[in-house]
Amino acid sequence: MLRQVAEGVLIHQSEFCQSNAIVVQGREGVLLIDPGVQGHEMACLANDLRELGQPVAAGFSTHPHWDHLLWHPGLGAAPRYGTARCADTVRDRLSDPGAKARIAAQLIPQDIVEQVPLDLLGLITGLPSHTARIPWDGPYVRIVEHQAHAPGHAALLIEERGVLVAGDMLSDVLVPMLNLNGTTDPVEDYLAALRLLEDAADDIDVVIPGHGSVGGADQVRARIDQDRAYVHALRDAQVPNDPRIGPSATHDWVRGVHEGQLQHLARRSEHDGTPG
Repeated sequence: MLRQVAEGVLIHQSEFCQSNAIVVQGREGVLLIDPGVQGHEMACLANDLRELGQPVAAGFSTHPHWDHLLWHPGLGAAPRYGTARCADTVRDRLSDPGAKARIAAQLIPQDIVEQVPLDLLGLITGLPSHTARIPWDGPYVRIVEHQAHAPGHAALLIEERGVLVAGDMLSDVLVPMLNLNGTTDPVEDYLAALRLLEDAADDIDVVIPGHGSVGGADQVRARIDQDRAYVHALRDAQVPNDPRIGPSATHDWVRGVHEGQLQHLARRSEHDGTPG
């Protein structure tokens, strides 16, 4: 079921990890960002758009992780975009004929794997490097590219609607997940990305994370500050005071993600000979 969160901006939330598909209404159709996870959910989304008389004019994947690269035949054959680095990463990862089988076996939870359609996985076109906006017939959607969480990750700023689409950042249920294996300084890359989002946040009324609850104007900077405090604690090998990994956490497995990141950074620090 589509739910409006700002003028001309709606979301459809998946049962899987509170994943948010974002619909931005344009003049002749919609921009569909990170369209969903399970096949029946994307079919429902396609049906909702048909009932609204709003075909999909363009798609966009915020980053090259499987749950943001999916598509459904009912959504049509609109061009699907990502940043150049995102598209290059997807192409490299899917170049092996066995890639989809490994994704199904190793990355997708086994209780939903049969519900996740992989036929159209990752069929995105990379926009030229330094492209400032998504090419479509609708509101200006500014691309804010960074390297936190995944290569070529893009946040999207819909200024005239006062909306920041954060991708897999600024979640109220997931801690920052660093791009630990794809960069020489994952901590600084994440902090740099938060600075970019902070610079874009002045006139934002709504923040939509890739996973979790939509936040209002009072939540935009609060979530940036919370993510920054978590990354600082991770960098300094301190115990973060963060409810997302505490006893009342929405997802108990997030604690394991945190501990894995802490161990990875400790090993990296030991290997580099830098202070922990």
